Amino acid sequence: MISAVVWGTGNVGRLSIRAVEAHPALKLTGVIVHDPGKDGRDAGDLGGLGRRLGVAATTEIDAVLATGPQAVVYAASGDIRPDDALADILRAIRAGAVVVTPALYALYDQRNAPPEMREAVLDAVAEGGGSLFVSGVDPGWGNDVLPLLISGLGGTIDVIRCQEIFDYSTYDQPDSVRYLVGMGQPMDYEPPMLAATVPTMVWGGQIRLMARALGVDLDEIRETVDRLPLDATVTTTSMGDFEKGTQGAVRFEVQGIVEGEPRIVIEHVTRIHPSCAPDWPSPPDGDGAHRVVIEGDPRIEVTVEATDEEGNRAAGGNATAVGRLVGAVDWLVDAEPGLYDALDVPLRPAVGKLGKTTGGTAP
Repeated sequence: MISAVVWGTGNVGRLSIRAVEAHPALKLTGVIVHDPGKDGRDAGDLGGLGRRLGVAATTEIDAVLATGPQAVVYAASGDIRPDDALADILRAIRAGAVVVTPALYALYDQRNAPPEMREAVLDAVAEGGGSLFVSGVDPGWGNDVLPLLISGLGGTIDVIRCQEIFDYSTYDQPDSVRYLVGMGQPMDYEPPMLAATVPTMVWGGQIRLMARALGVDLDEIRETVDRLPLDATVTTTSMGDFEKGTQGAVRFEVQGIVEGEPRIVIEHVTRIHPSCAPDWPSPPDGDGAHRVVIEGDPRIEVTVEATDEEGNRAAGGNATAVGRLVGAVDWLVDAEPGLYDALDVPLRPAVGKLGKTTGGTAP
């Protein structure tokens, strides 16, 4: 069994505890938390499993890494603390651990990452013998391995489009929804997630990764952003009211330009209520879906709907992203120490998982 630690117990961390517990080759041996209020709580409680796992969370990072875990699932956020997240991850790599994480956007396409970041990781690998694999939670596989796999089924290809289409009214993340994305804010509010260059910072690595896999050269990466106001006040179950006239829908694209045309596109269409922006793409049913469209001959469209035990597709999508990361751990442990991306790490069958359940309710 591979000893594994989960670092961070927010939305991604809770799902990571569940994924490690479900993986037949992994054994959860530690949980690192930053909140003193979580210190000492059982991992099963923090993971929403409804049963104890006998692993107590701790704020003592050095003590956990001193036990020599073979793997660390780094689930703490890097959105507003990228330098701290990188420092934590380097610490774990130097301790000899394989690290998987969604926290470092710049390393989605590690070969084209900023040289100073890449060199810092490779120095840590050389020093401690660990490894690093970064993939997104939106989910990463929907913007790399899935579209690339489907592209191989086509004859000619004009555009590869990866879409995330979601109604956020059931998404219990008010800080992200209201302030990062700007839902419910006046139309003159500038959401940090939509500021110029930010979408490229977050998703540009996946555009570059797909271009590299497809053997094409990018002229540049462009962004487009559209925002629409609510026509009427709406009330959500988890986040309260969103007033008429405030932002109710966002649509943006990160476009990989090849020979002057957008050929590789990552698009997000997000609403706070289905009534807003009715002309924009919508999920087939429910609150959301991920979709890959290959425009060409033939035209290929694949829609993925991942739903958690309570019917929430946003959480379901996050769970599949975590599954991709945790599912790579045993492969990475057997591989040479290094810095890996989605083109290096295979997506494999769920050997040993069929019929296995962790129990509990996904948070």
